[in-house]
Amino acid sequence: MKIDSALKTADLASALARFWQLSGQKIDSIFGTYDPAKGSPVFTVAGKYTARGWTEWTEGFNHGAGFLQFDATGEHRFAEAAQKLTVERMASHVSHVGVHDHGFNNLSTYGNWLRLQREGKLPADQVEFCELALKISGAVQAARWSPIHGGGGYVYSFNGPHSLFVDTVRSIRILMVAHRLGHRLMGENDVATSLLERGLQHLEATARYSIYYGEGRDSYDVPAERGRTTHEAIFNPNDGRFRCPNSQQGFSGFTTWTRGLAWAMVGFAEELELLKTVPDSELTPLGGRDKWEAVLLKAARATCDWYIANTARDGIPYWDGGAPHLHRLGDWRTRDAEPFNDFEPVDSSAAAIGVQGLLRLGRHLGETSEGRNYWQAGLTTLRTLLSDAYLATSPDHQGLLVHAVYHRPNGWDHIPAGRKVPCGEACMWGDYHLREAALYLQRVIENKPYYTFFGGVR
Repeated sequence: MKIDSALKTADLASALARFWQLSGQKIDSIFGTYDPAKGSPVFTVAGKYTARGWTEWTEGFNHGAGFLQFDATGEHRFAEAAQKLTVERMASHVSHVGVHDHGFNNLSTYGNWLRLQREGKLPADQVEFCELALKISGAVQAARWSPIHGGGGYVYSFNGPHSLFVDTVRSIRILMVAHRLGHRLMGENDVATSLLERGLQHLEATARYSIYYGEGRDSYDVPAERGRTTHEAIFNPNDGRFRCPNSQQGFSGFTTWTRGLAWAMVGFAEELELLKTVPDSELTPLGGRDKWEAVLLKAARATCDWYIANTARDGIPYWDGGAPHLHRLGDWRTRDAEPFNDFEPVDSSAAAIGVQGLLRLGRHLGETSEGRNYWQAGLTTLRTLLSDAYLATSPDHQGLLVHAVYHRPNGWDHIPAGRKVPCGEACMWGDYHLREAALYLQRVIENKPYYTFFGGVR
């Protein structure tokens, strides 16, 4: 991508104001017309949100969008709808033992609700309710655990105990919040497990097995591909030994599915922010602050660097860095992304997720050349996402961020008539994370309290 070093944070203020107007229209449309009995809305087909039976991992994004909209605009009807839907629909997600998605569903709803109460924006009459939900969710997620040979472990994916998904690096936030709320995972014979320790071990496993650093880990781990990710790491569930990289939603285990990369970008950058707030007394028994700072920072830098080097000029990636027909686009890195091409789709949802990683890492590194570079890369990408090229401005389209891709290998994405690849459609995680990125930057511009996933926890 071509980073605009002259772009100022405040330059996006007018685009953000316009964005929230459009966002509100989309939420009103979905809340007013979508039947949740059909299942959680996942992605649009011809502009209308539809469900896709796999897991209900997007429901929290749908309801949580109301909290973000209220936070940005002060319009109470969005918060009221989000609270009602959270109470009515989200309890099963708190106790769901079959998924790795707790940090997605429950922090988007109970987490945002708690934060808004703590900030005084909503009445503080449901604090204990939200805290209890987050505590239980964190413990349930932490119980989905596979040990690794030689020490450590990971929260395994819905594929089973052999499977570490890179996505879960962001879901692991729920363990950290539950820990901050004073909770532990209780097991047989009342053995207590630290949720902080388990969360850090998962982050370490992801950094080691899901991310490549050009250090010769295998024949394809070359310096030119530093920062690439694999969607899934496979382990022998009997003895916890690593076996191979794999991919469910990318092209292969040896190519970078860019949404998986984006989850790692923001996941590690956010955990760096959390680490600053964890006392040394809690980190020393687990290896110390220096150890964890090094693990998280190495992974965050590598993934953000890969993103910058391997996206189109305007900051939007194609769905996989090794997609089989990407070469037919020629020197695509030197041009703006082309969502209407005939060969491979772009994935705007990866950009909406990854942009927070760029911004948060840039802020973490501060006024250094490296920090400024990441920050400007984030601004450059967000400017593109807030443009008419990527926003569904038509009132007939329920989506907000178009040109998103869900599952290219399975062929789940809608291909419009006359086109050869998916384009023009939205997804619930793309819409939600663009709202989250917009709220993040708006708070920075307005000098409001810094937005973090643990902001509601004292």
